[in-house]
Amino acid sequence: MGTTVSNRPVLTAPAASQSALDLGLLIIRAVVGVTMAGHGTQKLFGWFDGNGISGTGRFFESSGYPQGETMAVIAGLSEFLGGIGLVVGLVTPLAAAAILGVMINAIAVKGTGEFFGQKGIEYDLVLACTAAGLALTGPGRVALDHYLPGLRYQRLGYGIAAIVLAVVTAAVVLVIRG
Repeated sequence: MGTTVSNRPVLTAPAASQSALDLGLLIIRAVVGVTMAGHGTQKLFGWFDGNGISGTGRFFESSGYPQGETMAVIAGLSEFLGGIGLVVGLVTPLAAAAILGVMINAIAVKGTGEFFGQKGIEYDLVLACTAAGLALTGPGRVALDHYLPGLRYQRLGYGIAAIVLAVVTAAVVLVIRG
């Protein structure tokens, strides 16, 4: 079961359970990371039937954001770099914060009141919550962060800080949007 510290049991996972956790986190990171990196390339380069910077910029301006092309670059880089960061597990809390901030804005832009369907927010909400969860749990052992001791042992603190950073940054962008 584990050991005791100050008369409280400390639960430790057997190696097989830790391996399953690491594999599960890798799968989640890979799927969300590739998805978000792909969305970023749509905005930045027009890949995968995307609109590129100019088309995405026009969409952002029609959604109330000033400097649409600048916002398209910021969103595209946040998605692309955040996605790649998740895939390889590098500075995972910061990568997750980038995705969470973009998804908060995506939910605000949709603002339809619908949950399901083309105008619904369920997809964006799943990505946002997954990013927040990864910020808190960390990437697991199959990640570059595993070799960065500061990130390996401070998951919760860095995760909370990353979520706060994402929420504050998203709020500032939404205030700029008006």
